[in-house]
Amino acid sequence: MTSDSANAATFAARRLHWEQHLRRIADPQARFGQLVEHARRRPPLPESLRREEFRVSGCQVRLWLVPEFVDGHCRFQTDSDAVTLRAFVGLLCELATELPPAEAAQVDGRWLEELGLLRQLAESRRATILRVAEQMRAFALQQVAAPPP
Repeated sequence: MTSDSANAATFAARRLHWEQHLRRIADPQARFGQLVEHARRRPPLPESLRREEFRVSGCQVRLWLVPEFVDGHCRFQTDSDAVTLRAFVGLLCELATELPPAEAAQVDGRWLEELGLLRQLAESRRATILRVAEQMRAFALQQVAAPPP
């Protein structure tokens, strides 16, 4: 994520930043390439977190989603053997991480569909991305509903 979007205080501001950036790229294949290149610059998930408990079930390739709640904020980390999942799920994680749960709960994979980014993917990949977005949303909503310690 660029420093402008990483510092944005709300989910909506982060999403708008990415949306404006991606819409400036007219060619859908070039948009896709931009997200893949961004994902390649993201550090890999540490081996210590590549555990079965964090594997996304029902996925044909290895995909990890590590949700955490720390100091009143949701944190999400991800990685995958598939570059497309690494790119798209990674973007969703970047949008929602380090935000309060009510903000992080706004994550929605359908936004990627609205931008035309998922059209190029196989149905199983699209379904996985949307399912992971829903898992992230559910995790954030759990934190909203959880009583304070």
